Amino acid sequence: MRIALDLAQAAAAAGEAPIGAVVVDTTTGEVIAAAHNAPISLSDPTAHAEILAMREAAKKRGNYRLTGLTLVVTLEPCPMCAGAISHARIGRLVFGAEDPKGGGVLHGAKVFDHPTCHWKPDITGGVLAEESAALLRGFFQARRGKGAEAAK
Repeated sequence: MRIALDLAQAAAAAGEAPIGAVVVDTTTGEVIAAAHNAPISLSDPTAHAEILAMREAAKKRGNYRLTGLTLVVTLEPCPMCAGAISHARIGRLVFGAEDPKGGGVLHGAKVFDHPTCHWKPDITGGVLAEESAALLRGFFQARRGKGAEAAK
């Protein structure tokens, strides 16, 4: 999670929402892929940290199935990312802060709870949650502050 938090800070420095993700080989502990949010810089609405990390991991593995791997992300995945996690057959999902407004795992769509969901990873939430949440809060408070100043 520390690596994912470092990536989230890099995202914030680049003007992106501070979310980071890593894909880890559960058997070796090796980080296979790492990414941060980049929809603005890539002009791609699907360029969430989770999606980018899973794409990189799939390329390295030469397989779109990522069974036996763990995805670690600083924020509860949205419904799009939860769907991709299911399709990739990620073995374990670990996330930091919950996302009551946009989450798709514990909140909102609850993708993995649907009877039509064909794969559900083992899920561990709340890992370094306060640190992840504080990073997000600070980023968006700063942006709102800048917006308020510009409006004067």
